[in-house]
Amino acid sequence: MRTVAGVLGVALLLTTVASVLRTLVLPRGLTSRLVSSLWWFWRAILRALAGRSHSYELRDRLLAWHAPFVLVTTLLGWLAGMFAGYALLTYATSHLPLRASLREAGSSLFTLGFASTDRLNLTAIDFAAAASGPLVIALQISYLPTLYAAYNRRETEVTLLQSRAGEPAWGPELLARQALVGTVGALGEVYGGWERLAADIGESHANYPILLTFRSPQPYRSWLVGLLTVMDGAAMHLALAPNSAPPQARLVLRAGFTALRDIARAARIPFDPDPYPDARLQLAYEDFSAGVKRAVEAGFTAERSVEDAWPHFRGWRVNYESIAYELARRIDAVPALWSGPRDWPADEIGTRRPPHRRPDAPDVAYPGDAALD
Repeated sequence: MRTVAGVLGVALLLTTVASVLRTLVLPRGLTSRLVSSLWWFWRAILRALAGRSHSYELRDRLLAWHAPFVLVTTLLGWLAGMFAGYALLTYATSHLPLRASLREAGSSLFTLGFASTDRLNLTAIDFAAAASGPLVIALQISYLPTLYAAYNRRETEVTLLQSRAGEPAWGPELLARQALVGTVGALGEVYGGWERLAADIGESHANYPILLTFRSPQPYRSWLVGLLTVMDGAAMHLALAPNSAPPQARLVLRAGFTALRDIARAARIPFDPDPYPDARLQLAYEDFSAGVKRAVEAGFTAERSVEDAWPHFRGWRVNYESIAYELARRIDAVPALWSGPRDWPADEIGTRRPPHRRPDAPDVAYPGDAALD
């Protein structure tokens, strides 16, 4: 029995240490089975609490606890695994009963020191346990600034996008709002900023998948919906006005779907790495036509008709639509327009537009502002 306990103890310790290293130390987008299991467990619990409520605000408030619960229970899981592993190893290498071995392991792992022993064959185990507990806690604490630094970089750009593309953001709205205020020429700067952010998201969210579940402070904002919005806006820009579209539009699309594919590999989401440009989209042609109508009525200058632009838009979107929709489903993102279905009853939430009034005509909205209200 003691031999079996020793083998189990070593196996449990090695598994726990591997999980810690894969999650906190090794920057290769490797997932731990413990973290993955806790991720799905807490998602199921929080979604069950939300029930089939149609209130997105309630669901968002509950799901905001997803990431904290996963982080805390992951740390507790690691400490529990080490506690059990050291207890079994102590039991296997001494004549102590199991209860005393548990007491010895707990005293050492949590540096309490109330059950110290002077037996030589246990000293090395005691020292290893005493070093392991604080080390794992310190690694988890040092892990948090990395997560929140990436989170703050992401959310700054998502917040800036709100004034440009509405809330929740939507690709056609990005073009429409710039057309309304005559800043279509500034879209190159927007695309350039999101190109860099897409590269940042691809690196950080693939290496630290827990960032996927960190929700925006405001319920109708989402990093994924924001990225999808900018990519859709760039794809529409290239499809409708290829001669005037800035070169950054192509670059942000390339950076965007590269980032989504990196995240998909880390999250084990299957995708076609080389889809045909005429592959079928989940987004319907009628929805695209309505989006083009919104942009054009707001003043966006289209060089192609809707029919001619559709194949070009589809040729871009096939590279990222399926991944974006699956990620939006998994992280329960705000059900914005053109962001795919959810696992719960959810009607698409259109972009909320505050009234745009002029000093000389306070009761008259800007042209095109009520196109889809």
